[in-house]
Amino acid sequence: MRFDVITLFPELFEPFLKVGITRRAYETGQVHVQLTNPRDFAAGNYRRVDDRPFGGGPGMVMMADPLEKAVQAIRASRQDQAPVLLFSPIGQPLDHSAVARWSTSEGAILVCGRYEGIDQRFIDQYVDGQISLGDFVLSGGELAAMVMLDTIARLQPGVLMDADSHHQDSFNPALDGLLDCPHYTRPEAWNGQSVPAVLMSGHHEQIERWRREQRLLLTAQHRPDLLDTARSQGRLGKRDEQVLAGKD
Repeated sequence: MRFDVITLFPELFEPFLKVGITRRAYETGQVHVQLTNPRDFAAGNYRRVDDRPFGGGPGMVMMADPLEKAVQAIRASRQDQAPVLLFSPIGQPLDHSAVARWSTSEGAILVCGRYEGIDQRFIDQYVDGQISLGDFVLSGGELAAMVMLDTIARLQPGVLMDADSHHQDSFNPALDGLLDCPHYTRPEAWNGQSVPAVLMSGHHEQIERWRREQRLLLTAQHRPDLLDTARSQGRLGKRDEQVLAGKD
């Protein structure tokens, strides 16, 4: 799959693509990332990509023309009609289901905005979808693009050390959309705290039962909305409800 990133700061992505376990996805070409700077398509000696907003107000607005030329050049290179995605506060939240869909796609063109925003006419004509990481504002879309690429890369075969590792992640359907359980490693005792005895028992059925209970209780405490979703999808059984009610 190929993701083209339109960004005024391509240098921000260089270490991201070369460091960490997800670099395997980029090195092998499972997730091909191409960086395009809209300044390369701007007119004039100063390669200007922004201007003051009509109607007044603070800040600058990214101009439509350089972005349009960048998208057209990328599509000519790709020879397809890859969807254009914009990272924006009004976008749909990026969640596990969306990541899973994109992880098996042909990719997309990711637009990283800067300044006060992007000329709405470019959005109206070229943007197919908008994505948000949450109810806050970043200085630009680059961090959001990296987050999306990272989540997609780690789902590619062979990227994680254990092929089944991501199936144990929070929000994964394999865990019925619940939060993951607590994890422990050596030493067995640390600062007066011991590893739960069940994890040392070697009894796999009891261990899985304990982990399920912990996932339910943690989700109830921190993300009860996920429990509501799991219930509506019929993912919780009688014993799960007993655990949540404190009767097990």
